[in-house]
Amino acid sequence: MLDPKIIKENPQRIRDMLKARAVEFNLDELVEFDQKRRDLILKTDKMRKKKNQIALEISQKKKSGEDISPILSEMKNISGELTKLESLQEEVEKKYSNLALTIPNLIHESVPIGKDETANIEIKKWGTIPKFDFKINDHIDISANLDLVDLERAAKVAGARFYYLKNDLVRLNQSLIHYGLDFLVEKNYSLVQPPYMINRQSMEGAIIADDFEEVIYKIDNEDLYMIGTSEHAMAAMRSNEIIEGKDLPLRFAGVSPCFRKEAGAHGRDQKGIFRVHQFDKIEQFVFARPEESWKEHERMLSVAEEFYQKLEIPYKVMLLSSGDMGKVSAKTYDIEAWMAGQNAYREIVSCSNCLDYQARRLKIRFRDKTNEETQYLHTLNSTLVATSRVLVSIMENFQTNDGHIVIPKVLQKYMGKNII
Repeated sequence: MLDPKIIKENPQRIRDMLKARAVEFNLDELVEFDQKRRDLILKTDKMRKKKNQIALEISQKKKSGEDISPILSEMKNISGELTKLESLQEEVEKKYSNLALTIPNLIHESVPIGKDETANIEIKKWGTIPKFDFKINDHIDISANLDLVDLERAAKVAGARFYYLKNDLVRLNQSLIHYGLDFLVEKNYSLVQPPYMINRQSMEGAIIADDFEEVIYKIDNEDLYMIGTSEHAMAAMRSNEIIEGKDLPLRFAGVSPCFRKEAGAHGRDQKGIFRVHQFDKIEQFVFARPEESWKEHERMLSVAEEFYQKLEIPYKVMLLSSGDMGKVSAKTYDIEAWMAGQNAYREIVSCSNCLDYQARRLKIRFRDKTNEETQYLHTLNSTLVATSRVLVSIMENFQTNDGHIVIPKVLQKYMGKNII
């Protein structure tokens, strides 16, 4: 949700953002409802004040023994008018809120303007793409040959895009999680394992819910959704709270399964365990002071980069364009890892600064002193590791000529071996 002052005082800034994102939105209607609600707030407050004055007058006349019947009639009329105004104000506020909850976030000035991923900018590359002197396999063939994944039986019991991890791939998946948690603890993150389901109010605080209806899983007949990422649950964790300024930034490492419908893409590079409905993930999430959030954004990116450098996985960092990044984010970096079997870089990390957009929706504020006015803080999120995609990269990049997989050095102590 944007600051209402911007809607009132600088709607052109919002028009420019909508054009840059190539998003259709009825801003004129939002501005109109904003003005209506402001007018009704003034009228309702004025009428409420008048009612209180008459109530005081009635009390005084009663004490003095005066006839109050004429003024009771006036009180009845004012009460009726106030009820109508309050009802109208509630209706207008609801319409305004519904519109305001669907408007995208503002865009940072460094974000490239473009309609899709073709306008993304490559920031850097790291690592050397592995060279092989034998015919390489993709992770589908590797996992089949080593009996590491069973897609057919998963499809039988759950449908397409589900999987059974088997044997050493189960251990490698857990090794990534254990190493990721140890890695973030060393970076002063607090560990969180959130609920795997959250209610709609919490979901709407973190995302534009209407845009995600086709992506997230809804629990029938209950006000619950399966989380698509622990970010949503961690953002809502402090909803309606005031945080002490001295405690910021608050850095959390959320570990959870994630559930997504992932509809759309097809082809061999979308098979196997790369694009699936369920996967494990460790997420960085930060509550920060507004003046520190951009520094925190760069820090989160550097933390993710260091993680993949230690895994020895080649990657590149992309700055997403206005048309390619999510509507809640003001700026997003992606890290794309090299997948030897696909002969391509593919996304494994998304790192975003959401400014005060989520905090306004969730009513999360901070203050330095108890007698100060509260301020909305900023929220940031970044993948550390989505294990299924990183497993793909490890299997393909670390394969051997005899069909095995060399385990990255930093994971060997968790696996108790150096090869699968």
